Amino acid sequence: MSSKAGESERIKEVLKRIKKEYKKWNPPIVSFMASSGSSPFELLVATVLSLRTKDETTARAAKRLFQVVRSPEELLKLDEEEIASLIYPVGFYKRKAKQLKEIAKILVEKYGGEVPDSLEELLKLPGVGRKTANLVITEAFGKEGICVDTHVHRITNRLGYVKTKNPEETEMALREKLPKEHWKEINELLVALGQTICHPTSPKCSECPVNDLCPKIGVKRRR
Repeated sequence: MSSKAGESERIKEVLKRIKKEYKKWNPPIVSFMASSGSSPFELLVATVLSLRTKDETTARAAKRLFQVVRSPEELLKLDEEEIASLIYPVGFYKRKAKQLKEIAKILVEKYGGEVPDSLEELLKLPGVGRKTANLVITEAFGKEGICVDTHVHRITNRLGYVKTKNPEETEMALREKLPKEHWKEINELLVALGQTICHPTSPKCSECPVNDLCPKIGVKRRR
């Protein structure tokens, strides 16, 4: 078996094992919302809120906001201070309030109140980077995309599947080598693993379902 074929089989086994176990863990908030029937607009807003913010905080902030607004038209009626108050204490809540107001305005004026379903158009929105755009593409529209956050970046490098310096490099590397059948699911699976077991420092390797398949690159201390 070639090294490329061996890598392909290993990542398939890694994801298969995680998929078998991860339902015991808390799913990422945006994945949970998608499975609960949230709209593309709600998923876009929640993804913006989730940047640099813990999922529990994002979930509470999103719930407060969506009790008041459910569409870009309704969001436009709020001023930035009202939005900031509703989403506090997510990270950079004042900046995000401004971005959400701008996003709502663009969605109403340019897209008829709908969230665009292409990566290129989503990336034009304020505060929307590749991670956010890919997550909306996959979770809201079921299209192919690879959402790479800090968990996906850290774990794929820790596994030795890629050797990259930042999430954007990781996304491009995964687009090159990860079988497309795993593109949509890799974020949900690895975020759940990263939040529960594969922590940035002192990961719980003894509890990890892929402990024997992981070379633990860069891990200096583990449990």
